Amino acid sequence: MAAASSPSSRFHPVHGANVCLDPSRTRATRVESFANGLCFSQEPLAPGQIFLVEIEEKELGWCGHLRVGLTACDPSSLDVVPEYSLPDLVNRGDSWVFAITRNHNRITPDAAAEQASGRVRGFLSDPFLLVENVRIPREKLVGRSRPGRYSHILDNLYKSNVLPATARRSRIGVLYTLQPDGTANMHMVINGEDMGPSAKGLPASHPLYAVVDIFASTKSVRLIQVEYGFPSLQTLCRLAIQKHVAHRLDIDGLDLPPLLKNLCKYE
Repeated sequence: MAAASSPSSRFHPVHGANVCLDPSRTRATRVESFANGLCFSQEPLAPGQIFLVEIEEKELGWCGHLRVGLTACDPSSLDVVPEYSLPDLVNRGDSWVFAITRNHNRITPDAAAEQASGRVRGFLSDPFLLVENVRIPREKLVGRSRPGRYSHILDNLYKSNVLPATARRSRIGVLYTLQPDGTANMHMVINGEDMGPSAKGLPASHPLYAVVDIFASTKSVRLIQVEYGFPSLQTLCRLAIQKHVAHRLDIDGLDLPPLLKNLCKYE
């Protein structure tokens, strides 16, 4: 099923001591130190509703990256926002949070074999991402790479249109799916790919808020509004072109306008 359309996402006014929200509450920045960067969704998520952020700024000199998850704790009920999501918030027993690492990019055995042979066909060629029984338009889920800045470190990841999960402009989302026994599975989505169930048995009968911990080397994140519906004409055009190339670098050799090439390469 397709996830139901929902109001625009915002960050909750309750947040960590070092977080500054912009007036729209769609951009969160940790203004000092490396901790006290905890943020929450303004409202509980609906089943299948993704809470998606893009990494906007990085900060050198710290070890560790963004942390994302869900909590059954109403942020408004917190007397003091925990300094860390891990372990402070999780130790309460009603939160499920995971640290994002560069190695989170999920490469299946088939994709790995294609990569080794130098042929990665179609990259993200399906317009929808299927997470269990939830179908989400993939268009907004994919992080936009910048060859001039990242190509020297992305190697095969760049060729297959996969940004490292911790890179600037990477997009990371969290959602939950309902299970027949009344519980929920939490899923992480990184640059358009489902990482599988990160946690199972969540209490679906309780409101579940998204958790975003702007930790260490992650300095600022921006919320991405996901529109549910039919693929755009741009998306269909991209798919038609991608089906006829081996990997993204082949697009540079096509007789196409530069803007269309960039669109096809998610740049």
